Order: sequence, then C-alpha cells, then structure tokens
Amino acid sequence: MNLPRELLELAEHSNAYTPLGTGERRVEDPRFVVWLGPSRSPWSTVVQRLRLGAGVDAAVAEIRELLHRLDRPRRCQWEVSGSATPTDLHGRLVALGFEPDPEPEVVGMVLTDEPPPVPAGVTVRRVETLADYAASQEIARVAFGVPAEERTEMRERDAIGFEQLVASPDAALFLAELDGAPVASARATFARAGVVLNSGATLPAARGRGAYRALVRARWEEGTSRGTPALVTQAGAQSRPILRGLGFVEVADIRVLLDGPAAA
Repeated sequence: MNLPRELLELAEHSNAYTPLGTGERRVEDPRFVVWLGPSRSPWSTVVQRLRLGAGVDAAVAEIRELLHRLDRPRRCQWEVSGSATPTDLHGRLVALGFEPDPEPEVVGMVLTDEPPPVPAGVTVRRVETLADYAASQEIARVAFGVPAEERTEMRERDAIGFEQLVASPDAALFLAELDGAPVASARATFARAGVVLNSGATLPAARGRGAYRALVRARWEEGTSRGTPALVTQAGAQSRPILRGLGFVEVADIRVLLDGPAAA
C-alpha cells in the first residue's frame, strides 16, 4: 500500500505531529521530540522521533535535565520506533536503567478505506457537556481497572479536563451508548494528515456489542467532514485484532520504555 509519507510519520510519531491542545506543549530538537501533556503522569510526557546517532548517553542526560528544568517528573515514556537511531537504541536504553512500559509494544496503524457503519443498537454522540465528559472518564477508569479508592480524586479533575477539551478546537471526545446507557468513549485529534484515535475504552460488560466499532466510524465521519478521510492510531495487543478486522493496516512497530523511578 502506497501511503503518503505525512500519514506514515503521523502513525509512527503521533505526538510529534498532532496539533497541541490546551495544557500541552512540545519541545522539538533534530534528535528528538518531547511532548508534554496536561498531567504529571508518566504517560503525559512522551519522548519520540529519536535520532540520537552516537550520542545516546548525552541525549538521555539532556532530556532528563530538560524535564527537571520544566518541573516535570522524570518518570516518562520513550517510544523507540523502527526508524530510531542508533539501531540498537532500545537495548542501550535498557542498559541505562529504562524498563518496559506496561504496554511494551504497540503498532502504528492506518485506515484509508471507509470503515463499517455504526452497528444497529448503538448510538454515538460528541461530548459537549460536563456530564457526558464525566461519564466518559468514568468509563475509562472502570475499563482500565483504576482502583475505586483512586477514582474520587480523579473525578475532582473532570471539570478541568472538560474545560481543556472545550478549549481545544482540534480535539473531540465521543460517547457510545447501548440501550440508552453510556458504555464506551474515545478521543480524536484532528491533524493535517488524518485523525489520530486514542483513549478508547469500553465497559467490560458491553464489549463485543459494536460500541468500539461505532466510535471508529464516528471519528471517520468527523475526519471526512474536515477533509481528512484517514484514521491513525497506535494499537496495543487488545485493540489490534479489532482494528485489523475494520481494515486498518500496520505501518510501524514501536517499543515503549519508561525512564525514571516508579512512584513509591
């Protein structure tokens, strides 16, 4: 499949090319890109598009110092994709103390053909109220197994998260319902080359009933209305088979590491 280079780069290094939302920033260097999200979790700081050559140790020290200056936790993600240099970068980072992410291998995937329609019985709407935003976040917390004792504090941040979403014109959040009840949610970021899919979550009891597929279709339709009928995502082991079944093709292998000590 002959895909545009811009689309392939978006799939391999999504955070390096997506429009920045409220509370986000990016530090770009010829050797690396550091994306800084709105939270202080390890997954809200991502180092990618790595072109370190012979200067691996120096670049690692430089990035750690950069995060210190920006008052960011050192604990963060590094994405080592197939185009990273040197070719043995993954092993060299492990030797420096990096450890595998809980999802250690993801695949950049692209869809350029129209996906299946929304399945019967599923409805999808764009999140436009705080109540819908709170419902989407609660779905994610349940789907990803966040301990109940941690959810109360996370709910207190829902209002801020909703304000950031509303203030970000290149982002949207969608909610899928079955029998009138919210069961799945997913986010989209609208880049120049296509729509980046992320943060998809479905309640365990609702899986296998078409909510995930419906959210893919809804984001395709939104992208088509903006003149970018292409979807891009970085898929883990759970979502990869579903996406293949919807027509996505794999275009990039990415190994994910964590730097910095884990929280006590």
